[in-house]
Amino acid sequence: MPYILAIESSCDDTSAAIIENNKILANVIANQKMHENFGGVVPELASRAHQQNIIPVVDTALKIAKIKKEQLDAIAFTRGPGLLGSLLVGSSFAKSFSLALNIPLIEVDHLEAHILSHFIKDDNQQKVPEFPFLCLLVSGGHTQIVLMQSHFEMEIIGKTIDDAAGEAFDKAAKIMSIPYPGGPLIDKFSKEGNPYAFKFNEPNIPGLNFSFSGLKTSILYFLRDELKKDAEFIEKNKFDLCASIQEVIVSILMKKLIKASQQTGINQIAIAGGVSANSGLRKALTDAALKYNWHAFIPKFEYSTDNAAMIAIAAYYKYLNNDFASQSATPYARSIF
Repeated sequence: MPYILAIESSCDDTSAAIIENNKILANVIANQKMHENFGGVVPELASRAHQQNIIPVVDTALKIAKIKKEQLDAIAFTRGPGLLGSLLVGSSFAKSFSLALNIPLIEVDHLEAHILSHFIKDDNQQKVPEFPFLCLLVSGGHTQIVLMQSHFEMEIIGKTIDDAAGEAFDKAAKIMSIPYPGGPLIDKFSKEGNPYAFKFNEPNIPGLNFSFSGLKTSILYFLRDELKKDAEFIEKNKFDLCASIQEVIVSILMKKLIKASQQTGINQIAIAGGVSANSGLRKALTDAALKYNWHAFIPKFEYSTDNAAMIAIAAYYKYLNNDFASQSATPYARSIF
């Protein structure tokens, strides 16, 4: 019955979680609001904020879990991918704490953790995916279809060849002067709009790979031309624009996911990553599950965006396998799986 402390610091959220077996006892997140003023995350400011937040966040997590640090059996941390300065804060703290308590250290890949968040146990226990299953992993930096054979046996069978879906949401928002973070606001505004008001071309990419750079360009040129005719075009049509942009991005994602299911014959389908919080994608997956007889799995909202609970569940399975890290483990900016 191990108690594991998990640290997540890959970008701008400092998070600490305590897990007992596969049940989360605490999951604390400190956000960094200052980046909204810059329209995106400023790496240097993010790493400084992590230094300020990490000790209070860990202390709060221990108090919520009602355990003392001496009861911990292991310390887990996000090794990557992410911002190196931010990752260094989390990894350095985890290494130091591990040495001080003389307990094992566990390194976790951020993307693997997103997928494994489906195995977190809570009071309202939901069914978990059965292996093998497909997971559409969608975030601001990554868009992949991953074939999961076991908790740590995974194969990327489709990925973006340029930009990620989350980046497409954020860049479209920026073009329309929607404040950062733009993706969630597009989702919010889209609920008031017509998703078929405007048509944007979908890329024709072979296989299971994705592309979003052309779509961003299409949106940019469309708005440029319309603004020449009417300087108030975006403001007048904001809801319809958001709904139409969300519709095309979700459509691109779902067509590839459906194709992947048909090619592999797998009907256990999950989504994960920050964009899995998008209401349009969640509804599209639910609708597809009914149409194609899928067993669909959608993470809880608190486990969709960056959080330490997902690091903790990945660490739990690594702990069972005695898969521990050394003090020489260094962060990496890009995914290695």
